[in-house]
Amino acid sequence: MMKLHFFNIANFKADGGAMFGVIPKAMWSKAYPADENNLVVLTLRSLVVETGSHVILVDTGWGDKQDEKYFRHSYIHNGEGLYDGLAKRGFSPEEVTDVFLTHLHADHCGGAFLKSSSGTGFEPAFPKATIHVSSAQLGWAVTNNPREEDSYPPDNIMPIANYHRLNLIDNDCELFEGFSVRICYGHTPGLMIPVIKDNSKTLVYTGDLIPTIAHIPPIWNMSYDIESLKTINEKNKILNEALENNYILVFQHDVNTECCNLQMTPKGIRAKDKFDFCTIT
Repeated sequence: MMKLHFFNIANFKADGGAMFGVIPKAMWSKAYPADENNLVVLTLRSLVVETGSHVILVDTGWGDKQDEKYFRHSYIHNGEGLYDGLAKRGFSPEEVTDVFLTHLHADHCGGAFLKSSSGTGFEPAFPKATIHVSSAQLGWAVTNNPREEDSYPPDNIMPIANYHRLNLIDNDCELFEGFSVRICYGHTPGLMIPVIKDNSKTLVYTGDLIPTIAHIPPIWNMSYDIESLKTINEKNKILNEALENNYILVFQHDVNTECCNLQMTPKGIRAKDKFDFCTIT
């Protein structure tokens, strides 16, 4: 029997123009309003999946290994926190068997390791867990690049790369019973999207492929995407599959909307009904 839990680790802010790329502010700001500094509020929602003997944590948030200067433009606030969010749902760090990282940008993987209590080095935040990441994303992150340099601080990436319980995923697969993986390359090479079958429902944890409900239209993409045309193709593929099979989209970053289903409209595939995660579990 699969059980699902959903909670917001923290809110943070990002530049609205960066979040919506080539879409004019006059359009995107109606769908996702910004403040006087052009910043939009985003969430860092994590998913916990209990299946058989596994407790799977999907993404770990920013963590706190970097200094104040690193976080000065992130405006992290509110949320339950990673450990408190897990504790409220009955889990200790030692009970997490698997940490599934959609990708290795800092807001998704920073909480996987902590500064060591000895003062030197790092230690796993979930000491009994296997960490799952795509081979493509790890190779990309270790190599790093000027475009994404701030997203891959070495004290996030190297402890993961050197971890003795690291499982690298090369292709789309069913990683656990009812928990499948789709690998994408537009946002960053090797982004993994979980597709979860729970009884009669199928959920797509859209991650940074479709970070908010406003990003459902295929060309509404982020400037953070490395290859926008690939993002468009990947979104079209998952959106058409989701529409055909009545999948539910679960948003990691949308401060206003947790979930929706889809409908076909004269303008293409769009959101139909919006609802909270608790109503589907």
